[in-house]
Amino acid sequence: MPKFYIETVGCQMNVLDSELAGAALIRSGMEPADSITDADVILFNTCSVRQHAEDKVYSALGRLKQWKEQKPVSVLGIIGCMAQKDQKLIFQRVPYADLVLGPGQLDVLAETVRQLFDAKSGGRKPSVLQRVCVSLPRNAGKHHEVIESFRLYNPERMIRGGLMPAAAGSPSLVRIMFGCNQFCSYCIVPYVRGPEQSRPPQDILNEVKLLADGGAAKITFIGQTVNSYCYNNNGKITKLADLLYLASETAGVQQIDFVTNYPLGIDDRLLQAVRDLPKVVKHFHVPAQSGSDTVLQRMNRHYTSARYREMTDQIYETVPGATMTSDFIVGFCGETDAEFEQTVDLVKYCRFRNSFIFKYSGRKGTKSAELYADDVPEEVKKHRNNRLLEVQIGISRRGAHVAKHGQSESDAV
Repeated sequence: MPKFYIETVGCQMNVLDSELAGAALIRSGMEPADSITDADVILFNTCSVRQHAEDKVYSALGRLKQWKEQKPVSVLGIIGCMAQKDQKLIFQRVPYADLVLGPGQLDVLAETVRQLFDAKSGGRKPSVLQRVCVSLPRNAGKHHEVIESFRLYNPERMIRGGLMPAAAGSPSLVRIMFGCNQFCSYCIVPYVRGPEQSRPPQDILNEVKLLADGGAAKITFIGQTVNSYCYNNNGKITKLADLLYLASETAGVQQIDFVTNYPLGIDDRLLQAVRDLPKVVKHFHVPAQSGSDTVLQRMNRHYTSARYREMTDQIYETVPGATMTSDFIVGFCGETDAEFEQTVDLVKYCRFRNSFIFKYSGRKGTKSAELYADDVPEEVKKHRNNRLLEVQIGISRRGAHVAKHGQSESDAV
């Protein structure tokens, strides 16, 4: 019986994809390997958000060349976002790879891996066996054709007799939607994850019940922009707030969370649901990315700093005791010192529990790489990263709600 190993890089979407892929491989007759060197099939589930993530994958793939030589019938596959973005280019850098498969093609992964393994075991040459299974580019066909090429993959979760959905005490991830339609200028995700698609609510609730019956007490709803969830069933609209009410009725579920939110999708009904449902965590992760309106415009973020502050006030006023976390990119194309200081001011005002801060790096295939020069020096990016981190650490140490958001820097740090 062939053994498989999945190495996962990236976000919670990839974590869930790896879990589902592993369960599918088990159903196809394979079993998990205890270590990467013991495997007959190795899959790298990849991320393309930052160059660093891709560099780590290529470095790891390079170290597997000897493994491939020692196991001529083995299968090495690259799946996930990098696979969708780079496609056949991966074979140029890793000629001994056997499979490139995008996130919209996971439904054929197990069958394809078995076919490759069986064919190689039968003596066919590796060059004949290389497979590329990817979805259509966003501009390569009609909208419905592109959506159909990013096929929804929602197999029944494997609770017993194989891979467990989460470590003991950790939340079980439930994907409620696929894809993204925001097209932030710096982001590759809409191109590699495809258009927004919301799952039918009953399918989601059935999955929540299955997980709860298997002992999962904590559930996290996930989506690229989770609060964009909207399912239309012959005119009956179900949104994220509705899902929270419905899922809260599931016996055995003790906690429900949801990530990641887009600022313009935080509405009154969602806030009221979070406030009124005891099982729902009183926390919002809402990436701001910048506090400068001009930078936000170049990022194609569709809101202003003032609108983000209004949203923050609305969260704190509607949901007593609520906390917030956020994401920021420093050193974005053309960012001046004054624009960066506006980001610092936003962090002080909002008083996040924590912020995830990244230095900008251009990604080929994104609009920012096409339209703008990456002209902020690396040393300046590093300085701004450290400065914003210091401000955030000061707020986190004091507690996000020790004082009203908007206090002065001397009080906050």
